[in-house]
Amino acid sequence: MFDKFHEECGVVGVFGHPEAATLAYLSLYALQHRGQESAGIVASNGEALISHRGMGLVADIFDEDILARLQGRLAIGHNRYSTSGSTVLKNCQPFVVEWAQGALAIAHNGNLVNAGELRSKLEARGSIFQSTVDSEVIVHLIAASTEATLVGRITDALSQVRGAYSLVFLTEDRVIATRDPYGFRPLVMGRVGETVVVASETCALDLVDAVYEREVEPGEIVVISDKGVESVRPFPPAVRHNCVFEYIYFARPDSRVFGRNVYEVRKDLGRQLAREAPADADIVIPVPDSGLPAAIGYAEQAGLPFEMGLIRNHYVGRTFIEPTNSIRHFGVKVKLNALREVLNGRRVVVVDDSIVRGTTSRKLVHMIRQAGAREVHMRISSPPTTHPCFYGIDTPTREELIASSHDVSSIRDYLGADSLAYLSVEGMYAFTGRQGNGFCDACFTGNYPVPVEESPHRQLHLFEARDR
Repeated sequence: MFDKFHEECGVVGVFGHPEAATLAYLSLYALQHRGQESAGIVASNGEALISHRGMGLVADIFDEDILARLQGRLAIGHNRYSTSGSTVLKNCQPFVVEWAQGALAIAHNGNLVNAGELRSKLEARGSIFQSTVDSEVIVHLIAASTEATLVGRITDALSQVRGAYSLVFLTEDRVIATRDPYGFRPLVMGRVGETVVVASETCALDLVDAVYEREVEPGEIVVISDKGVESVRPFPPAVRHNCVFEYIYFARPDSRVFGRNVYEVRKDLGRQLAREAPADADIVIPVPDSGLPAAIGYAEQAGLPFEMGLIRNHYVGRTFIEPTNSIRHFGVKVKLNALREVLNGRRVVVVDDSIVRGTTSRKLVHMIRQAGAREVHMRISSPPTTHPCFYGIDTPTREELIASSHDVSSIRDYLGADSLAYLSVEGMYAFTGRQGNGFCDACFTGNYPVPVEESPHRQLHLFEARDR
């Protein structure tokens, strides 16, 4: 695995298409980068919810026969990257519950910071939990609500939770989508004719030929039914805290996230990095694939040639047999290989989006030197990552983050680079012109917009859904 943060998941909802499950499948395919551990789809035929979930990649879980069984004009889907806990089928989403008002399916991207406190209160009132997943807390709060309508119950439940959530719900006749009032995680809406599609990113809309309409706004509940699209805004306005790391690494470059194209933002980050941290060098190379746009921007601003000095193997499977320690740096070389013809004898600027533990960057510097590079200058298109995230991203503990305990010169020495420079926090927001207002940058600054009440790095598991 690369030494990177991992997004927890992607979500999708489809209403009003005779092959809703197929559209959900295609959308999950486009969102595969947001989670590769498991995936699932729940469809509604108007009378019952039909579910299929599995371990692995979307293309390995679903085939024509399975999609044909998932009949109906409504569907939701989810891909997952597991955090703590075992990677097993019972941890897959979406999950389905039966309750007094029928069947309800839910898929969740994000993390609730007060799930433990709410769980304790619910258990004291007699609720019996099947897991420790924060999404199950939402289900119990919905079931315990005294509101008359489902939207009222969802509103009641969400008014009690704190943290990050982009949610899609499915009933026999409705798809409901909502984001937390701060808008941590993205969620967008588009149309294919009369069909409404909601998804974590616009790249999912593109794949199914849906025309992008708008974001699901922070704090908004969107109800999609035969009556059309209804918008409910039950929560008071809050200051936006969009996750800035979506721009830096998580989202696909071809997506439009939080109103901007990701590729263009990453190029802007690279340009600003070149202004702040120029290097006396011959070429600029990216760490593929996530460092590509920033490296292009850096090269353009610096007036240096852009080259592909590292070649990525795109066909590495999820598991492989590792050799003995006699093959050094195998974990990196299986995915990246240095191109001697480009690097030999040259002073090289290497642009990457982030450094987490530093172990991968150290091996890359060694690999580039082995290929004959005369100098290696590392440039990072984000600030030093000093704090873990508690809003839906799988991150190491603070002790494991190299920048939390080492200054830039110490990290440079550890990497073995001739120089190292990060983008400043101020420079990271140069593309906005407003110095970070509207974004969450807690992983860089430690300024958590929603107080964290769970124990450090606690990520909650998912519970078993009923497959039909």
